[in-house]
Amino acid sequence: MRVDPVSGLFDAARQQPSPNCDERPAGVSPELIVIHGISLPPGQYGGPWIDALFTNTLDPAVHPYFQDIHQLRVSSHLLIRRDGELVQYVPLHLRAWHAGASCYCGRERCNDFSIGIELEGSDDTPYDAAQYEVLNEVIRALRTAYPALAAGQIAGHSDIAPGRKTDPGPCFDWPRLHALLAADGDAVA
Repeated sequence: MRVDPVSGLFDAARQQPSPNCDERPAGVSPELIVIHGISLPPGQYGGPWIDALFTNTLDPAVHPYFQDIHQLRVSSHLLIRRDGELVQYVPLHLRAWHAGASCYCGRERCNDFSIGIELEGSDDTPYDAAQYEVLNEVIRALRTAYPALAAGQIAGHSDIAPGRKTDPGPCFDWPRLHALLAADGDAVA
């Protein structure tokens, strides 16, 4: 798995372009990986609804929950589905709209300097083994493509937006991710 440095696209990802992105501030490159959890409707997996949300095509008539979120303009760079499928919505050199109001180590506006990775899941359901394996591969590829990520800065959405967000949730196995990265010689900050 690798990232094309010119296009900012993963060679192994299904491309599903989102309009919900823009240019990063001048001179800013990715320095942080933010891990999220998402399921639509909440607690349900495998449908087309995450793609629809990130491409502004979510039909509010399909599910009552969608009535409250269909107008949101959000995205993420990547999604790792429960079976390990990798989907890319935004090229990595662009700013995806995934973090919202956020702060990491005193630095506000995390969208400016981060890469957002969604995992299909919820706070109260363990993530699948395939997701951890693909996440490990993705992080390794990102660290190769973006030297500023080599320092190992990885945070959950809940870490950068405490009190507002809870994902990836208590069922996300941080020690498992750290062990996978360590086995490949990577560190996590």
